Amino acid sequence: MFTLFHHPFCPHSRFIRLALGEHGLDLRLVEERVWERREAFLALNPAGTTPVLIAEGIPPVPGAGVITEYLDETYGGEMDNRRLMPTTSIERIEVRRLMAWFNEKFFEEASNPLVTERIYKRFMSEDDGGGAPAADVIRAAKANVRYHLAYIGWLAKTRNYLAGDQLTYADLAAAAHLSAIDYLGDVPWIEDDAAKAWYARVKSRPSFRPLLSEWLAGVPASRTYVDLDF
Repeated sequence: MFTLFHHPFCPHSRFIRLALGEHGLDLRLVEERVWERREAFLALNPAGTTPVLIAEGIPPVPGAGVITEYLDETYGGEMDNRRLMPTTSIERIEVRRLMAWFNEKFFEEASNPLVTERIYKRFMSEDDGGGAPAADVIRAAKANVRYHLAYIGWLAKTRNYLAGDQLTYADLAAAAHLSAIDYLGDVPWIEDDAAKAWYARVKSRPSFRPLLSEWLAGVPASRTYVDLDF
């Protein structure tokens, strides 16, 4: 049994939840509000970021990238042709490149500012940076979503999945970040049919069901969020 310290709308946490679901591993969730800087959590991950995976017999595994490498090294071989990290070095480079694109670039430019302004700030004190959403930050992030969506659409047109023929961690990373802001209605799906069709395929997987079943009180999900045929 694994325990994952996460936040329901942390895109990196969502990515790891999808990965654990694809691996079929049992999971216990512990919600962590990283802005509170709990000493017990900082002892697990001095960087103070989610997600952090823990299990008996191993040290805490912090961060989405480290967790996915751990999962592949430990359980990837058991997945045969469903392995989420390809076996050839060339294919692995592309998966890691796209994981970095979404977990770093997309996160910085789109998913993190939107989630922070529209969700996290609701629960932060003023000292922690809470308060009214910054309209200019939201406007810039929503504009950035559009060009990222176009890039996803281009990948989806030229490949079966984002990194190649099979589902990989790259698809799960992209879908996780999109899901967090799709909840808010901030993905202009009408602008790219290829990206929309790819996301619908990934969203229909069993690993996605726990995410789609979660709701935030006072913040209703968008119309497209749970609809598999949106």
